Amino acid sequence: MTSVSGIMPTGRLTLGNHLGALRRFTDPNGFYFVANLHAMTMRHVPRRLAELTRETATLMLAAGSPPGTVFIQSEVPAHVQLGYLLECTSYVGELSRMIQYKEKGKDKPMTRVSLFTYPCLMAADILLYGTDRVPVGDDQDQHVELARDVAIRFNREYGETFVVPELAKAAYATRIKDLQTPTAKMSKSDVDDAIGTIRLLDPPDVIRRQVMKAKTDSENVVRHDPDRKPGVTNLLEILAACVDGDPEELAKGYQSYGELKTDVADAVLSVIEPLQREYAVLASDPATVDALLAAGRDRAIEASAPLLLAATTAMGLNPSRATAMA
Repeated sequence: MTSVSGIMPTGRLTLGNHLGALRRFTDPNGFYFVANLHAMTMRHVPRRLAELTRETATLMLAAGSPPGTVFIQSEVPAHVQLGYLLECTSYVGELSRMIQYKEKGKDKPMTRVSLFTYPCLMAADILLYGTDRVPVGDDQDQHVELARDVAIRFNREYGETFVVPELAKAAYATRIKDLQTPTAKMSKSDVDDAIGTIRLLDPPDVIRRQVMKAKTDSENVVRHDPDRKPGVTNLLEILAACVDGDPEELAKGYQSYGELKTDVADAVLSVIEPLQREYAVLASDPATVDALLAAGRDRAIEASAPLLLAATTAMGLNPSRATAMA
């Protein structure tokens, strides 16, 4: 089986990004990329995009992604090339129903065309490597479903070309919420010093302080109850993701919020500190990072070429090849 996934460099990565994505990027046959093209669908600062792209790539490597699996999306032209072919296979109606477009662009001034069409590029990201599973969070369900629909439609209209992938979800990691607003997702797009967001490169004392200040409630009863106790539930699910446990079972071991917060802080740091140490080693050796990213790029270019050729030929863009095959 082959897995593929990408992370947009729209902010400094969070604990949720690591638990739900980075630490799962372990398939030596996988393709894991920094989706910098997707980060351009909204207004951006070029220098910050470049810095975040490098930081994100280095964190992916530090988290243990195997050599030759990590690359920068924009350095593999096949992503954009297949993205256009899939634009020619998709419908305006289905793209207009995408949640990101409806929330960030529909009826708003100066909405970029790329915000409307980028689900086609994301479908290309997924389909380009013949992947059969996509390890992403809950907020990407709709994009994977579109990729499946487009693949099925392409195969039906132009001939069997794409593998139709399945969504692979993490159990609890994808549910991690903001520590101060536990009904909202912990987002890398929040301001860098947002107190409810745990950044992967935050100092350990800052991380511990953020956990200890996490919003709970006045009951002081530890119980997994997403509707009535979102703050406590969030802490339990963070702990469960860090120690590979069950949040409902873990709740039975605590008599106070203070105890729970202390253990959550310890568990989070036990996950983040080794990552930070490896990141520091890589960041101090840019030549090694360059070499690893180049290896990932070259492998992705080589791996994507056959499927891109098959797709272009199926759509009639290689007439000499089509004649030879007739």
